Amino acid sequence: MATREVIESQQLAQLRRLLAAILPANRFYQQKLAGINPAIASLEDFSKRFPFTTKQELVADQQQHPPFGTNLTFALDQYTRFHQTSGTTSKPLRWLDTPESWGAMIESWKQVYLAAGVGRGDRVYFAFSFGPFIGFWLAFDAAQQLGCLCLPGGGLGTEARLRAIVDNEVTVLCCTPSYALRLAEVATKEKTQLHPGKIKTIIVAGEPGGSIPATRERLEKLWPGTRIFDHHGMTETGPVTHECPDQPGVLQIMESAYYAEVIDSSGAPVKSGETGELILTTLNRTGSPLLRYRTGDLVRPFHSPLSTHHSSLLQGGILGRTDDMVIVRGVNVYPSAVEDIMSRFSEIAEYQVAVDISRSMAEMVLQIEMKGQGTDEKNLVKQIQDALHTAFNLRVPIVVAATGTLPRFEMKAKRWIIKSGLAG
Repeated sequence: MATREVIESQQLAQLRRLLAAILPANRFYQQKLAGINPAIASLEDFSKRFPFTTKQELVADQQQHPPFGTNLTFALDQYTRFHQTSGTTSKPLRWLDTPESWGAMIESWKQVYLAAGVGRGDRVYFAFSFGPFIGFWLAFDAAQQLGCLCLPGGGLGTEARLRAIVDNEVTVLCCTPSYALRLAEVATKEKTQLHPGKIKTIIVAGEPGGSIPATRERLEKLWPGTRIFDHHGMTETGPVTHECPDQPGVLQIMESAYYAEVIDSSGAPVKSGETGELILTTLNRTGSPLLRYRTGDLVRPFHSPLSTHHSSLLQGGILGRTDDMVIVRGVNVYPSAVEDIMSRFSEIAEYQVAVDISRSMAEMVLQIEMKGQGTDEKNLVKQIQDALHTAFNLRVPIVVAATGTLPRFEMKAKRWIIKSGLAG
């Protein structure tokens, strides 16, 4: 097992090779790093002297140099993969990869599978549309290379995907936490038994729900005998973490592929147990690299005596995003904190949050959709309001929506609506 010193020594060597490869050829970083001595004495030296890269810079670069921007280390004809971000917080980013960079990220996804106990003989179902969002494209290629039978679910409705999962005796399901809940909801409606079933593991990504205890518990109850295994990544970086095999709800950074930092609002490193923003440098995605990229993900690094390795750990997974937080009547509210509360109520089929930011103090309204008849609506609303008040010291109005009226999600759930006026 590699020690911390060995891990950091290997990262330093990788970082030096990366800089040697990109600085002579990558126009984006040639301009950005002009005047900076590329010779780095240590990882700390790199963090002190090299600037952050932001998504806004990358978006502006692609607008100024359409369609793909200048963050390309090789000639355009060397790139064979195209993906783009979902565009949930800004204009979508286009991202290209060479076969070498794509292969390096496949190796990272193999680490995810191995940590989850997935390998040859497993039947892996991808409940995913396979569009330009990077999603589970890498996961599909990695599973093939590991000898798994790979079943694509693109172009199918939820009912058809559910039948495919059951009929083909799938053992591993890859999807978002929200879509795993949706599949279970449809299974109840269609009277499809999920237990006893063949699925042993559900690998979730795209949302923070996999590391939120209440969401995990709800998924484990809906999919009896199944292990929920969390993972996270980004189009710009590739797969970044997987669940720590020793501790559910804790993410482990794949440090063979990333040099990770966690900073506070001033840019200084946070201490173990403190919350900050995750900063990533991609060590092996040479074709489209990122140096000290501000991911916007809020995390809490910590050192655990329970771990059998020396990799960096993130307690509670991805806690939220710097651009997701809303201030409601002076209180900081993160979507992941609301998700944790809502997942405790098994009577809730779906929910949606509307925040009116047009007023001097923002107001929040919660819509809930119940699973069916027989629930004491008034009592349930009070319980949810009490839970929200305990967590945020806010009185949140709750509206009960008709069954089947709130949207369901295959990709990242979009339960939060920020608008200039609330409906009455």
